[in-house]
Amino acid sequence: MANITAAMVKELREMTGAGMMECKKALAEVEGDMEKAIDVLRTRGLAAAAKKAGRATNEGTVAALLSDDAKSGVVLELNCETDFVGMNEKFKAYADRMAKVALDNKISDVDALKAAADADGETVEAILTDCVHVMGENTTLKRVQVVESGAVASYIHMGGKIGVLVEFEVEGIDPATNEFQAYGRDVAMQVAAIPAVAANREQVPAEVIEHEMSIYKAQAAESGKPEAIQEKIATGRLEKFYKENCLTEQEFVKNSDQTIQQYTDATAKQLGGTIKVVNFVRFALGE
Repeated sequence: MANITAAMVKELREMTGAGMMECKKALAEVEGDMEKAIDVLRTRGLAAAAKKAGRATNEGTVAALLSDDAKSGVVLELNCETDFVGMNEKFKAYADRMAKVALDNKISDVDALKAAADADGETVEAILTDCVHVMGENTTLKRVQVVESGAVASYIHMGGKIGVLVEFEVEGIDPATNEFQAYGRDVAMQVAAIPAVAANREQVPAEVIEHEMSIYKAQAAESGKPEAIQEKIATGRLEKFYKENCLTEQEFVKNSDQTIQQYTDATAKQLGGTIKVVNFVRFALGE
């Protein structure tokens, strides 16, 4: 039998919001397997889907830049030891320099980026070393992602705690205009505020749908209702999952009377073209 420690119970409680005894029982039931324990609690209606990404351990900043034509963008995470340095404008400037090299050279690999040079011939590795010397803290280039699409918008939340890029397909609209970028920033802000599983339900991985349905069917079975009713209950809960976890189906945080898709359609009509949200990248500091 697995040894269920107080730390394990505390971690599960923080992830699910379930009671201490319920967490301990769930862990004991599945021999200490955290993922299975979450499913046990959800099946019993004692926990919502666990928010696993909220325990950042690193300090630093997330930077995001767009090309002049707004058809490509980059998001980059640079880590340091303290929040004091991470919020420093000099430190952020180093992150921006590295991000520009990544964007100019379309590099999404950390090692490749370190070897690349800026317009003055200085490598990112050298920029990183200079950052360590100037800021006085160990600094790590953690990750970088460049995207190219018909249109790209970005958003930085809380001064560098979260960075988002959103990709769009557009027709009849210049993505570099202030009007489109204002809309795009709103959509990117949505991703920062309410993390989504996918841009739309067609992009939700099959294994995620299968896993969610297994939970919903188990929950429905607990009700003791006829199987036909249980199936309807499970299907209804999956529909709710889509509305909460697919970006285009979410309620717009700035206007709860609209979904992101409705906001997109209204903006496209206003700008005289078409817009489709196709993908997004979200970097949360320390994730």
